This record gives sequence, C-alpha cells and structure tokens, in this order.
Amino acid sequence: MPGERESAVVLRPAVPADAAAVADIWFRGWRDGHVGNVPDSVVEIRTEASFGVRAGERVGDTTVAVVDGAVVGFVMVVGDEVEQVFVEAAHRGAGVAGVLLAEAERLVGGGGHSRAWLAVVPGNVRARRFYARCGWVDEGPFEHHAAAGVVVRAHRYVKPVGGGSGSHP
Repeated sequence: MPGERESAVVLRPAVPADAAAVADIWFRGWRDGHVGNVPDSVVEIRTEASFGVRAGERVGDTTVAVVDGAVVGFVMVVGDEVEQVFVEAAHRGAGVAGVLLAEAERLVGGGGHSRAWLAVVPGNVRARRFYARCGWVDEGPFEHHAAAGVVVRAHRYVKPVGGGSGSHP
C-alpha cells in the first residue's frame, strides 16, 4: 500500500521452482517496456508461453528478489552483460530494482570484468532514466540481435564495476 515501508528484499540464486514467477514478471514487464518500442515481429514471438520456456532454461543465470516470501523481481547476468532486470509492477519504485542492479554489477565484477553493459530500447524511458540514476552511461545506439534474427535498435549502457580484464562487446 502507498506509504507503507517495503519489506526487506532478500536476494538468492533462482531455483527451478521460481521459473513460473520469473516468467510471469518477465512477460508482463517486457510488454510494459517493449510493446510499441520494438518491431511487431518481436512482440509476436515473445508470447507468454515463450517466457515460460526461457525462464526455465535460464534459472542458472538468474538471481531473484524475494519480499515477504514471494518472488517480486529478478536479474539475469551472463559474462559482462546484465541481460534482464524486471520487477513486478506492484513493487516498482520501492527499491527492488536498485538492489537487483547492484547485485548484477557485483556479479559482473566478481566474474573478472571491469565494466558491465546492458541494452535498452530507446522508447523505454522509465528504464533509461533508472539506469542513468544508478550511474550507467548511455554509449549510444547499436543493433541488438533479438530472437529469430530480428534486429532491434537499442542503446548500450555501461558502468565500471571493478573486477579484471575489462572485456566487453
């Protein structure tokens, strides 16, 4: 409820039983940020069922945020890329995304990389503002290769995270 303090956010590695909750948050959040901002061909292949399959396949790359025993958000990290950051709509604005992004930065740095990167579609203004507030820098547009070979215009955001060799795409 508005005005109430958010319960403590607990982070933990995802387990297979989390896949359904992750898929639901991912599907709804992805639609919020992408419908109208990516080609219709991408929206057509990003069905609710496709997120269920992908969430199950990506458990090993996923850290979940739990509040009061329920999964309310997640982040997926592979190498130096923060691939996905999504929070259930009811928990947006309560600090969950910041906790998840800080964990992603820690994971990238802990993997030996000196800088993290992520992709954001230009029309996802809410996400772009959030990343900028968190110290990420927009390096400009690039062509992001989405599913089925569809190219999506995106912006590459980067942030130094410590770590090692500094490899990046």
